[in-house]
Amino acid sequence: MTPMRLQRALARAGVTSRRKAEELIRAGRVRVDGQVATLGMSVDPGRQRVTVDGRAVRAGPIAWLALNKPVGYVVSRRDPEGRRTVYDLLPDVPGLTYVGRLDVMTSGLLLLTTDGAAAHRLMHPRFQVPRTYWLRAHGRPSSEIVAALGSPIAIDGRAVRVTQFRLRPAGRSVELELTLAEGRQRIVRRLAEALGLKVEWLHRVAYGPVRLGRLKEGKYRRLAADEIHAIERLHGPA
Repeated sequence: MTPMRLQRALARAGVTSRRKAEELIRAGRVRVDGQVATLGMSVDPGRQRVTVDGRAVRAGPIAWLALNKPVGYVVSRRDPEGRRTVYDLLPDVPGLTYVGRLDVMTSGLLLLTTDGAAAHRLMHPRFQVPRTYWLRAHGRPSSEIVAALGSPIAIDGRAVRVTQFRLRPAGRSVELELTLAEGRQRIVRRLAEALGLKVEWLHRVAYGPVRLGRLKEGKYRRLAADEIHAIERLHGPA
């Protein structure tokens, strides 16, 4: 099993939340291989013995889920404004975390996992994992959009990594498929704004080797073994 931060290992095993786990570690109630644990240390739950108040902690199996997130749901455990969160649509899996956010008005594929190292590989800019989106927008003719996308577009002084795009007219609007090798916050909406476009809807259809397919809105599925293996082969060890 991949080493992970101790507080995450405790959360994934269902002992408590990561925040509460930090309190347990600070209080000296957690031991690793018989030694009092320290905050920030990493452990391999498959090889090391972790205890809380003398009781052994056993890590659960790795979980991978794909959710078709509806518009109006927040990608967060809790929302201070009381809005619905994606966890309202999911089973109770200890340590389940999302892989890349979608803003509240964006729908589509959201990956969730208990494998922190793999989540890191999928999200970190260094690994340039592709994300594919469909959007409908209006504001400029198709020819101008195609021409603009043919040259680098900088946001915050750095070119957006657009690796592929397709465009088709849709009445007075256009429908655009964009594949980006990055996941900066709200990057697709900011890219559309830089192009002079107003987004009507935005939907993520793929993340790395996983595609949304025909998964119904608001529903989730467990990843197939070949999808998990494809994620593991992406870039090797984290």
